[in-house]
Amino acid sequence: MFFDLLVAPLTAPLNGIAWIGEKILEQANIALDEKENLSKRLLSLQLAFDMGEISEEDFETQEEELLLAIQAEADAVHAESEELSHELS
Repeated sequence: MFFDLLVAPLTAPLNGIAWIGEKILEQANIALDEKENLSKRLLSLQLAFDMGEISEEDFETQEEELLLAIQAEADAVHAESEELSHELS
């Protein structure tokens, strides 16, 4: 316990950096999962259109929504990484 207090000025910054790294990794995994789900939905939509299960109008509408969601997810990840990098500075 006493030793921990003595080395705290050295280990605290490292622990903080490790914590920030863990948070970045958590957010990246969440974003990858969300992007993967959106990509799978887009592929499923394409297959449904190719098989004639949905009209071209429905396909284009749903495709646009999914592409916008994918772009919004990418923008959110970029904004979060920018925010974290500013916190490190």
